[in-house]
Amino acid sequence: MRPADGAVRGEGAVRGESRARVSLFFRPSVQFTTTVVSCRPAELQTEGSKGKKEVLSGFQVVLEDTLLFPEGGGQPDDHGTINDISVLRVTRRGAHADHFTQTPLTPGTEAHVRVDWERRFDHMQQHSGQHLITAVADHLFGLKTTSWELGRLRSVIELDSPSVTAEQVAAIEQSVNEKIRDRLPVNVRELSLDDPEVEQVRGRGLPDDHAGPIRVVTIKSVDSNMCCGTHVSNLSDLQVIKILGTEKGKKNKTNLIFLAGNRVLKWMERSYGTEKALTTLLKCGAEDHVEAVKKLQNSTKLLQKNNLNLLRDLAVHIAHSLRNSPDWGGVVTLHRKEGDAEFMNIIANEIASEESLLFLTVGDEKGAGLFLLAGSAEAIETLGPRVAEVLEGKGAGKKGRFQGKATKMSRRAEAQVLLQDYVSTQSAEE
Repeated sequence: MRPADGAVRGEGAVRGESRARVSLFFRPSVQFTTTVVSCRPAELQTEGSKGKKEVLSGFQVVLEDTLLFPEGGGQPDDHGTINDISVLRVTRRGAHADHFTQTPLTPGTEAHVRVDWERRFDHMQQHSGQHLITAVADHLFGLKTTSWELGRLRSVIELDSPSVTAEQVAAIEQSVNEKIRDRLPVNVRELSLDDPEVEQVRGRGLPDDHAGPIRVVTIKSVDSNMCCGTHVSNLSDLQVIKILGTEKGKKNKTNLIFLAGNRVLKWMERSYGTEKALTTLLKCGAEDHVEAVKKLQNSTKLLQKNNLNLLRDLAVHIAHSLRNSPDWGGVVTLHRKEGDAEFMNIIANEIASEESLLFLTVGDEKGAGLFLLAGSAEAIETLGPRVAEVLEGKGAGKKGRFQGKATKMSRRAEAQVLLQDYVSTQSAEE
């Protein structure tokens, strides 16, 4: 979670002496033309499709001016294009904005910059929504905002209070939506550091490398706040704000979860889709979904209990069958697709013999599963790690028993050969 808006960061919120600046007086203008100042090789760490970190090779491009907002003040960066080349990340570096691309651009050439307006407008709605909620929560209940985060699906405001009641949440939501319906204007001004009005503006300090005027975002008759982010020009552009609820935050903090604008519509669409699917699956109306799920959970618990009892009885039966088999002795093996660690341990407990090596496995025959090896303490200490290695798994053991997880159950036959060789060697030595 990033510092609250008062801890201003990012080009454009506090313009420096450099000409390289971010155009943040927002109108539905999504493109403009400028000049490439520099281009240098760089790398960008991103999160891949499966959540793994990936490193992309590319270039950091600096423009004379830019339409794209660099990450800062709790708000993610803009996306867009330069000469139809995708900009994957925009970050502030001193008085400059670095644009990461995977194609180089030549310094001194003309650059046509286009912003991803859908992403920009979404961020504008969430950020202005945060300003409004923060101001109203403070005004109504003295709840101070200490930080906030504009997330991919939802946004979070951290409030400096150990708890916030449902009644307070409802009052805040009602008030912010009333102000949206009042169509209050939002304007952006720049103040010099020595302007007396700066003292009246909400904020939590300036970045160490601040230079030039201070950017102030004002919601008429509601709030004035130092901020580097992108905002709507009128609260009516927020459409609606929905506070989803609160969660326990850091020590003595409460996180307030909210959606603004188009995110509310998308949330309703997803929720309605889920409701329709549950109605079909549960064969009842939405008002009965919770009760129907509770009944299913109770039925499932009962079935699982009955299944566990049957599995235990089966394990005892299998143990006795193995123990009384004419083939008893040497290496005794058993594999079942269904079963768990308890199932294998019951068999091992019932047999309780050091005369043989008991090798039990459960799971997919060609995939992952569980294994258990039982026998004399000396044999298991030697063979346990070797069997785990053959099955490409991990395990641990003590007192004549070794068990663990395997990733290659298809290699059970190799493990059995290993065990048989050990038994044969021991018999020959005796």
